[in-house]
Amino acid sequence: MLQTLRRPAVLLAVFTLAVLPLAGCTSSDKAVTLAKELPAVQAGSPALAAVSTDKAAYKPGEAVKFTLKLDGKAGDGGSAGTAGGTLLVQYRHLGTIVSHTEMKVKEGAADVSWEWTPPKDDYRGYLAEVLWKTDGGKWTGYATIAVDVSSDWGKFPRYGYLADFGPMQPEERTAVVERLNRFHLNGLQFYDWQWKHHMPLKLEADGQPAAAWPDIANRDTSLETVKGYIDLAHKHGMKAMNYNLLFGAYDDYETDGVKRDWGLFKDPLAENQDRHPLPDSWASDIQLMNPGNQEWMDYLFTQEKKVQEHLPFDGWHVDQLGNRGTLYTAQGKSVNLMLTYGEMLVKAKQAVPGDYVMNAVEMYGQMLIAKAPVKFLYAELWGAYPKYSDLKKAIDENAKYGGGKLNSVLAAYMNYDMADSAGEFNLPGVLLTDAVIYASGGSHIAMGENMLAKEYFPNKSLKITPELEQRLTAYYDFLTAYQNLLRDGAVEDGKAMAASGNIPVSANAEAGKVWTFTKQAGSSQVVHLINFVDAAHMEWRDGKGTQAKPIVRKDVEITVPVKGKVKQAWMASPDMFGGSPIPLDVKQKDRKAAVTLPSLEYWDMVVFDFE
Repeated sequence: MLQTLRRPAVLLAVFTLAVLPLAGCTSSDKAVTLAKELPAVQAGSPALAAVSTDKAAYKPGEAVKFTLKLDGKAGDGGSAGTAGGTLLVQYRHLGTIVSHTEMKVKEGAADVSWEWTPPKDDYRGYLAEVLWKTDGGKWTGYATIAVDVSSDWGKFPRYGYLADFGPMQPEERTAVVERLNRFHLNGLQFYDWQWKHHMPLKLEADGQPAAAWPDIANRDTSLETVKGYIDLAHKHGMKAMNYNLLFGAYDDYETDGVKRDWGLFKDPLAENQDRHPLPDSWASDIQLMNPGNQEWMDYLFTQEKKVQEHLPFDGWHVDQLGNRGTLYTAQGKSVNLMLTYGEMLVKAKQAVPGDYVMNAVEMYGQMLIAKAPVKFLYAELWGAYPKYSDLKKAIDENAKYGGGKLNSVLAAYMNYDMADSAGEFNLPGVLLTDAVIYASGGSHIAMGENMLAKEYFPNKSLKITPELEQRLTAYYDFLTAYQNLLRDGAVEDGKAMAASGNIPVSANAEAGKVWTFTKQAGSSQVVHLINFVDAAHMEWRDGKGTQAKPIVRKDVEITVPVKGKVKQAWMASPDMFGGSPIPLDVKQKDRKAAVTLPSLEYWDMVVFDFE
């Protein structure tokens, strides 16, 4: 988002200006540090222009197409188009500028487009810094945006969702997906798109898909909308994941060829089939079938093949319902439900090729899911993981189960109690939760047509304020740009805890202190500081929206045990300068390095690179 030192009120008629890079520039002679050249631009300044990319992620060797929308407020003493000026775009990988582009923007311009081809390295995150200089030679504004170059979305998953599939105009769908593209979401879960759980795609007598059908909540679903969303996801480099339970069936399942003998029962006499009750106004409760029953699996896989034949989904997001207690087959044999999950996933991938993700509700069965062919580990957290520290605990558990090779996505629903009625998400609660998840090495499924506050994804009771939308954009940029430090095999170093002379710090997440922990990421040492000094409570869900906004701490002094001679130290934060790196002066004595951070709002990341 573009930020500026001045905000004159002149607006422009929009037209697109094609620009070309100036010749003869190298990264070394054009390097600009935002924190030095634009020190008066503070976090939270109004977004005066929008920068976007055409895709959420790119294959190695693929060109990135950027568009910057100028709204007439970037100039010094006049609008961007009135005064004219220069755009300098610096492309950074972590703390290093890998290349840059410089462009002259003529009078009257409002949209600027250009392309950049990143280095061919796979699985890299970049930050593009777009700086505006007037013809008078003064830097007056900037924008930042991240770029992910990854051949497989499962390496660094940034998962989102879609939950409304009624009749829509194409431009409505386009607006939804373009917004999600700005968050760099590389996978979308198509939640409750299906007709019946045991027969997800409604087919007509001729074997072709119906044009429309009711979903389980009796909402309208349009085939055109589902297909249109899949196509848009693919256009933007996103994967489209088909949501369905692994053991769900409607009450009328026997009329569709499902046998009661395939079910899961609460008693050994098979008199009481396990079910998930739903509101009376909905189409059905969900009756549970046994995923260890081969006939049920064959039936369900056949139905999922029909989906794949008619809709170009990229894979199956497999859902479950957590620990269901003691269960039995129709023959009275006890069933250990989680033991069926791994085998079911292996057989599903053989029968219905594609990408697989499975929800581990409260981590139920995650150890076995991690051994199956899944892209990453997904966990929906509830009462067993209530605290901020539990978010990190779940991510650490996933890293252990996946042998350090599978990253985490957490379904963690924000301001849950508030979502029973209309209101707004509480910004401090959302940002603190995201800070903990991202710093711990995970990501958060949150963004879709709205943001998730309930396990029923279509819930839209709580609104995202413009400020929260702006801040979340910066957080997703940060997650993407610094993915190689945050979740590319970083290992925690429990012996390298930061100390401070002017703020209270702790190795544990506790109110009244800054939570700090250190990780080794490649050859770098990374220190995370999360500000709980002013926290009203330590429950990540912030159910009633009472989490307090932290006071911004200035000139934060920290001393950290380091493993060698520090070559350079720098920091970055989604709360400052769009996540751009800020160089730090370091004082080292023996194996301890001291730095002073300019400020700490929610989350700072400090990086030590060694000689």
